[in-house]
Amino acid sequence: MNDREDQTGSGVRLEALATKLGRSFAGDGTLRLRGIASLDDAGPDDLVFVRDASHLPALANSRARVVILPDGVDAGGRATIHSPNPALDFARAVGFVAPSPRPQVGIDARAIVGPDCAIDPTASIAAGVSLGARTRVGAGTVVHSNATLYRDVTVGEQCTIHAGVVIREDCELGDRVLLQPGAVIGGDGFGYVPDETGMLHKVPQRGRVILGDDVEVGANTTVDRASLSATVLADRVKLDNLIQIGHNSEIGEDVVVAAQSGFSGSTKVGRGAIVMGQVGVAGHLEIGTRSFLGARSGITKDVPDHAIVYGSPQMEERRWHRVAAALKRLPEMVKRLRAVERQLGLRDDKPAGGGRGER
Repeated sequence: MNDREDQTGSGVRLEALATKLGRSFAGDGTLRLRGIASLDDAGPDDLVFVRDASHLPALANSRARVVILPDGVDAGGRATIHSPNPALDFARAVGFVAPSPRPQVGIDARAIVGPDCAIDPTASIAAGVSLGARTRVGAGTVVHSNATLYRDVTVGEQCTIHAGVVIREDCELGDRVLLQPGAVIGGDGFGYVPDETGMLHKVPQRGRVILGDDVEVGANTTVDRASLSATVLADRVKLDNLIQIGHNSEIGEDVVVAAQSGFSGSTKVGRGAIVMGQVGVAGHLEIGTRSFLGARSGITKDVPDHAIVYGSPQMEERRWHRVAAALKRLPEMVKRLRAVERQLGLRDDKPAGGGRGER
């Protein structure tokens, strides 16, 4: 039985799934998996996973017959797929066990396609999509309803462009790019020059945006086009929702950015950096390789490679923890300081609380 026959209508056999994942399994390899679920919600034909032994009580109460789990963890008699990283292999398994439904291949009659476009015959272009002149869309790519691609846009293979996305002129997407609803790629950068009267004049933004392979851009996130060259998101960059990437920025491979963060123009972020939520980065800075920016940090100077910073303005992790601990004691410290000042005659105000003094 081939893979196609194995997955049509009757689910995926455990043995076949383990082979696809490149993992060993134990138990009845003919068991069929028809869905994925949490431990609490799983039925007998659903695949589940546990990260470590702390989840065994929940597994004991689960109806699932097949579980992905680490070596050395007791599955309670269930069939298993052994994995050094169960969460990762579960994520990989989803595409085999419960693949997302795919729109019909072809161009919907209600789409608008400009002149000289090159649309691969295996791509799916939904109703309401607008494709500008000379747009190129690669094999297997899906463009959902009401997405707008301006002229001379290039989209690679196996990309997914969700509803309401806007991709401005001359921008380029690599393969397997995922754009969530409302993302804007290539909007104008924020640039103005004042004249002698103080009136602001817009700086023309004539560059573009380049997204590498396997990039994901979250809902309502914006990546501004460069003023002259290119704003670049390298391979495997993952952006959460509601993020701003300023013009001429360069975001390195495998960078992860959480929601509501913002990068001013010409920021460079090194490979593998992790940026938590609501971080603000001033312009023309360099964020080092494998660095970590804690939530709500305000970055005003360069961050070295492998550095861990928190706070606004930013500070090294251990110092930030000392400052945070001191802040908790600050009200009591102020009371004690005022009491000392009174004893030394440096204050003439009376203590609060009807003269009982401050403690």
